[in-house]
Amino acid sequence: MDNTPIFHIAFYRFAAIDAPETLAASLRLLAADLLGSILVAPEGINGVLAGSAAALQRFEQALTCPGFQDGAFAGMAFKRSACTTAPFARLKVHVKQEIVALGVTGVTGLPAAAPAAGRSGIDVSPQQWRDLLADENVVVLDNRNSFEYRLGRFRRAIDPQVANFRDFSAYIAANAPAWQAAGKRVAMYCTGGIRCEKTSAWMQDFGIDVFQLEGGILNYFQQMPDAEQDWQGECFVFDNRIALDTRLQETATTADEVYVAPEDAWRLARARRLDAAE
Repeated sequence: MDNTPIFHIAFYRFAAIDAPETLAASLRLLAADLLGSILVAPEGINGVLAGSAAALQRFEQALTCPGFQDGAFAGMAFKRSACTTAPFARLKVHVKQEIVALGVTGVTGLPAAAPAAGRSGIDVSPQQWRDLLADENVVVLDNRNSFEYRLGRFRRAIDPQVANFRDFSAYIAANAPAWQAAGKRVAMYCTGGIRCEKTSAWMQDFGIDVFQLEGGILNYFQQMPDAEQDWQGECFVFDNRIALDTRLQETATTADEVYVAPEDAWRLARARRLDAAE
């Protein structure tokens, strides 16, 4: 039996992709020794992969090489964690219209194409994020699904009560006028940063200062040895590990313990199908 340690990486980059199908074919070759999922769209790529440290390093080097896609992914950040459970059973590379769907027509993750062209939320480091959490004049927004919030959250974080990322924009539109009138600033976070980056430029059209946690929750755990001071519970991850603690270690939490609300029954059924397939 192969006892080679398994690692997980998460990555994304908003970048103009002229030929998504061609890029997807190239990514299938680059990731041939790995398992996981990569989404490709005209606005960029979003991926999670698992495999040996050596195989992941080869993939990262090839993807960020200046000669690959004219250097579109050079300098891209990869968030890595060790695995006890194999996160994935197969490799899937899909082409979609968006790598993350906000549900607002005309908004993409590309700054030049967004309504708030050239603007985006203010990236803040984990240490700066801790300072924002202590500021009572800051609205701390969890930009994830409610079942993720229930499992774990930053202190003072608000649950927008959304069942799908597309619902988040409606919550913002309903509450932004009151925040703006009260002179509130917004600090927003998600698992890896992609949802916040997609949302932030559009949110500034409401006249609100928006701060986003650089690299998301996973980067916070990675950079802050005492992250448990600010984080309550566990962090949900969309793979077979289910949840991680602030040390990026897999917990004993199961899908049945996560998907407890009636509206999440379809998610639990899907998780059980995936388990049966493996």
